[in-house]
Amino acid sequence: MSAKSACLGYGLGLRIPYYQEILEQRPDVDWFEVISENFMVEGGKALYHLDAVAEHYPIVMHGVSLSIGGPHELDRDYLARLKQLAQRVKPQWISDHLCWSRGNAHHLHDLLPLPFTDESLQYVAARVQQVQDVIERPLVLENASTYIRSAGDQYTEWAFLSALTEITGCDLLLDVNNVYVSARNHGFDPWTYISSLPVDKVRQLHLAGHTDYGNYVIDTHDHPVCDPVWQLYERTIGHLGPVATMIERDDHYPPFSELMAELQKARELGARALQTEPLCG
Repeated sequence: MSAKSACLGYGLGLRIPYYQEILEQRPDVDWFEVISENFMVEGGKALYHLDAVAEHYPIVMHGVSLSIGGPHELDRDYLARLKQLAQRVKPQWISDHLCWSRGNAHHLHDLLPLPFTDESLQYVAARVQQVQDVIERPLVLENASTYIRSAGDQYTEWAFLSALTEITGCDLLLDVNNVYVSARNHGFDPWTYISSLPVDKVRQLHLAGHTDYGNYVIDTHDHPVCDPVWQLYERTIGHLGPVATMIERDDHYPPFSELMAELQKARELGARALQTEPLCG
């Protein structure tokens, strides 16, 4: 399946403050993304709400603990539970981040950057293949926001991602906000990044807010999407064509109506970029 053939339309992250409203109102959302680790449990309210939402909406699973680039063995128990959850909810795809997030013993609770070298590329590619063998589908990898970079880099981040898709067949979750954040922090052109990725491998887009400290920017998911990110998104959709798009919010949760207004703005910008009716449903 190509990335474009899987376009779901416009989605939101499924978060606890909005469970009841979603179930009672059945809002005009095309799909929901769930944080995989929040539902990798044996039972309880989390799975009850997930099952209830999944009866009415397509679901995408998005992880934060795979640590695909970490200096440790892949966690086979984690992968087994990830696959078990996928068998339950039948997600459209399963994603995680191009990063590392734990050492041999401890989770670091952050998405840390990789060196973009030949050695790193071959190491990560082998681990992506291992994950794909377990989940029996292409893994979708997201570009993380970054604040430092390796002095020994042999690739740009976009060249590294492109090479990884070619070697492994994995797809990409392009976080437009993360590109903007990293571009500000490292001084590169965000459009060079986006326009250099393989168009047919971008399966999903993320939009989110960040905190701007002037000399640097932190990806916090606690603000509305800012105007420069909206502008970059519109240009991105015009370049890529229809791609499933989602609004992320993970702190300072606004009224649900405000998220719906952001989602409608994404629909309108997407339609304008392609000079068509609102995309994918």
